[in-house]
Amino acid sequence: MKRYLSVWAHLLRLSWRLEPRLTSAIFATLTLNVVAVAGVAVALRAIVNNSLHGHLAAAVVGAVGAAMAYGLMSMIGGLLGNLRVLLVERVGMTDLQEQIQLDIATIDGLEHLEDSSYLDRVTVVGGAAWGLTDGLWAAITTVFTLLQLAVSLLVLGQVSPWLVVLLALAAAPVWFGHRGETVVRAAETSSSEQFRLQEHLFDLATSAAEGKEVRVAGVGEQLARLQADAWRAATGARVRARLWAALWRFGGWCVFSAAFVGGLALVTHQAQRGDGSIGDIVLMITIAASLRQSVQTAVSRASDTAGAGRLIVPYLWLRDYAAGDRDGRGAAVTAPDRLTEGIELDRVTYTYPGTLAPALDEVSLRIPAGSVVAVVGEYGSGKTTLIKMLAKFYQPDAGTVRVDGTPLAELDTDSWRARLACAFQDFGRFHVTAREIVGLGDPAFLDDDERVRSAVRTAEAHDIFDRMPDGLDTQLGRELGGIQLSEGQWQRTALARASMRRHPLLFILDEPTASLDAFSEHAIFQAHMSRARALAAETGGITVIVSHRFSTVTGADLIVVMHRGKLTEAGSHQELLAFGGRYAELYAIQSNAYSDTSPEN
Repeated sequence: MKRYLSVWAHLLRLSWRLEPRLTSAIFATLTLNVVAVAGVAVALRAIVNNSLHGHLAAAVVGAVGAAMAYGLMSMIGGLLGNLRVLLVERVGMTDLQEQIQLDIATIDGLEHLEDSSYLDRVTVVGGAAWGLTDGLWAAITTVFTLLQLAVSLLVLGQVSPWLVVLLALAAAPVWFGHRGETVVRAAETSSSEQFRLQEHLFDLATSAAEGKEVRVAGVGEQLARLQADAWRAATGARVRARLWAALWRFGGWCVFSAAFVGGLALVTHQAQRGDGSIGDIVLMITIAASLRQSVQTAVSRASDTAGAGRLIVPYLWLRDYAAGDRDGRGAAVTAPDRLTEGIELDRVTYTYPGTLAPALDEVSLRIPAGSVVAVVGEYGSGKTTLIKMLAKFYQPDAGTVRVDGTPLAELDTDSWRARLACAFQDFGRFHVTAREIVGLGDPAFLDDDERVRSAVRTAEAHDIFDRMPDGLDTQLGRELGGIQLSEGQWQRTALARASMRRHPLLFILDEPTASLDAFSEHAIFQAHMSRARALAAETGGITVIVSHRFSTVTGADLIVVMHRGKLTEAGSHQELLAFGGRYAELYAIQSNAYSDTSPEN
């Protein structure tokens, strides 16, 4: 509970800092609402009692007071909702959403985006800004509504002290509703994975990219059935949980209703005995009508508050995870300006969460400064995991990665990554402008058109950008009304983005030409090999190329062969051919396949 309150306090401070006048207006409106209901009841009792005793002037004053109180209540009803929505949009969907996205995007590693146990929480908290902020004001509204109940029941206490007991029993629907929301929260968390699965299957069946294969294979019905099964699995648990929650709320209302009927009977009995007046009965009935609405509001907003609890738990997890990530960086060392020794992996082992076999298994390797290294092997051999380790996306389970003798874990992550240039196999297809899709490779030069054009030329992508209708201002992505690129063209933009940084210490090319034709592949590798040699001379920079096409890596200084997470061979092209091991075997298979031009092949 203490941590829940800390979240509410943080959001309240945020609301006050961003919108002090709007926040003050909501508190003022809630305060007026507390006294309005009791004011109406007291005014109506005065009207009835004074009318019965012939006190006309006093009855008129009571009528004016009741009219004013009713008018105030009507005004508050419409105003409060609008003010709250404005504040939630201003605070939740700007500042808080930005902070959540920043925490998700700036955590050093990738585990929270790749492991399902983490991703369940990331999925929930990623769109939680509105619910969290609305949950704060739901909690505040609940508190003021309970104050309104207290004031109303104190007025009833003047009629009979026994009626004050209703104050405690009015909390029954709130407590029962909270128990129901606990069940709903647990069900939503446990079904998150199935919910993501059905969303993924829906996207597969409706997106243009996968639509071609879906229609050629004729698997539309199967995908629809799988999506429906996943949807039923995800929603079944949630529906059952909401039924239980409804039963809990029904029980709470039964308790309160029974207590209220008893209270009304008590007031009527007192009036019959002469211990009360007809005005007391009117007061009781008036408060009864408002009390029912107040309790319903309290239950509804308390349920919203409890519902926000399912967002607070993953939100707190994200805050702790991001804070732990920042604290774990410790007193970081700034990355060097140039490499003199190189990079060393010393018995590095890493296993992905939820898997049994290590992706890297005691890998030891020394990469000299200024060298070009090629990493080859079958799919799943550990090639991509190795380069992700070098980019500091993962921390080894065992072993150490060193940069010029300094453990990579001790290097400041931002300064190290500022000295990287990377083109990954699963490259980003950013639906932004042509300038931005390249310039984002080095945000400091995002608006430097000459720098952007230079990167485009380095990536041999000038023919694509020269044909764009609005030049560097061309919008990309058909969904946003822009132009659509082919797979190979998207990859060229990724290569251009990786060319924005001119003096990296580590240049990573992970299957950089997988979507390109042989002619384009040859031209791009020639350009990047020239760039690698220039980097070696300028900064001692290392270039790491991951490729399954052995013909592209023969010019590397060092070729590393990976197999099932282990480094099995390392050497130059000629050395590995002479060794006659796995590299020589795989190279011969590819060489024979490409050179066999007989009619049957």
